Amino acid sequence: MTIKEIEDQITEEFQNFDDWMDKYNYVIELGRECPMIDEKNKVENNLIAGCQSRVWLSADYTDGKIIYKADSDAVITKGIASLLIRTLSGQSPQDIIDADLDFINEVGLKDHLSPTRSNGLTSMVKQMKLYALVYKTKYETA
Repeated sequence: MTIKEIEDQITEEFQNFDDWMDKYNYVIELGRECPMIDEKNKVENNLIAGCQSRVWLSADYTDGKIIYKADSDAVITKGIASLLIRTLSGQSPQDIIDADLDFINEVGLKDHLSPTRSNGLTSMVKQMKLYALVYKTKYETA
């Protein structure tokens, strides 16, 4: 599935909720299902700077695709990470770099988060794209 198809799917899921409290609860529920980072990867190097909560993000490159995993000490932040992982994990580095991630604005996620959580969301996206750039440079350029 392409990033755009996944984004459309997420946007459609959020349209099933009438108010933002329901959407917020859905994000929390997603946090409980987030692909967990291995304990050995819960290190300072994997902490996302700029997040209100502690968020660890790891990325592995396998068969031309990047696989992300994350954890956080806050379930809402973990839910946000889960949405990003669902969208970007299993995609090629170039597709991740090129992704606009329009669903973030379409579902109103940034508008309904506190400024510090919104900054954290931006930091997570930047870190995921940075991993993609590093893997693209390391494995896809000759």
